[in-house]
Amino acid sequence: MSDMVQLMTAPFVACMVLVAMLAYLGVHIIAREVIFVDLALAQMAALGSTSALLFRVEPDSALGYAFALGFTTIGAAIFAATRTHRERRRVPQEAIIGIVYVVATAASILVADRAPAGAETIKEVLVGSILWVTWPAIGQLAAVYLVLGVLQWIWRKRFLTISLAEADAERQGWSIRWWDFVFYLLFGIAITLAVPIAGVLLVFTFLVVPAVIAFLFTRRTGLLIALSWSSSAVASALGLGLSFTYDLPTGPLIVCMFGLVLVLAGALRRVVPVKQGSA
Repeated sequence: MSDMVQLMTAPFVACMVLVAMLAYLGVHIIAREVIFVDLALAQMAALGSTSALLFRVEPDSALGYAFALGFTTIGAAIFAATRTHRERRRVPQEAIIGIVYVVATAASILVADRAPAGAETIKEVLVGSILWVTWPAIGQLAAVYLVLGVLQWIWRKRFLTISLAEADAERQGWSIRWWDFVFYLLFGIAITLAVPIAGVLLVFTFLVVPAVIAFLFTRRTGLLIALSWSSSAVASALGLGLSFTYDLPTGPLIVCMFGLVLVLAGALRRVVPVKQGSA
């Protein structure tokens, strides 16, 4: 037991730091119906990291992160520019997101073919290295996420209204595309930092599954966030514990545990009424 605690404490804390930001952002993603936007932004970040190798820049260096963030910013600008009111859309935004993802993936493969260690970088982006995360990396992640959290809090009314009540935001005359760009830029920064640690699969899980579980039971903002965080803690702890006990790959097992928790939540939903309202 002591060996498990010693080995798994840092990964569990990393999961909780990631969930503290990503589960909250997932509430926005579900409400906006742009489920795969994180995959697209993560792939843009991967394209930036792979492109950095062409200039002999290590992806985990400050300049490497700048490359990744630069490409992520381009993605944020595309998604903000293509945003239209749901009732006036000729093309679903999910289609735009899918196109960005496919093109970024294809470009990453082309760049990786010419970049040293490009294939290894693409692999790391997919699976991450959550088991080997270090305390300094967790500290840096927490510091940046704290800043992002403060900004999310300051602009919470704008972001939540646009996500949950788009018509109200339009009536108040807000520049929705501008605030969308700000939201996606902050979102992209969070994704850019999360992917090297957790990988695309686990980051997508942290974003979407906790929010889906929460939306099964409530529409109240506070409860949505609380349920997202608590379900994430349970699934992460189960995944890490089973990974240690049975010597299984950590990231994929955590993803599977989130799937199990979602199934159990769906079964529980049948006997628990949904709470309406937004507070």
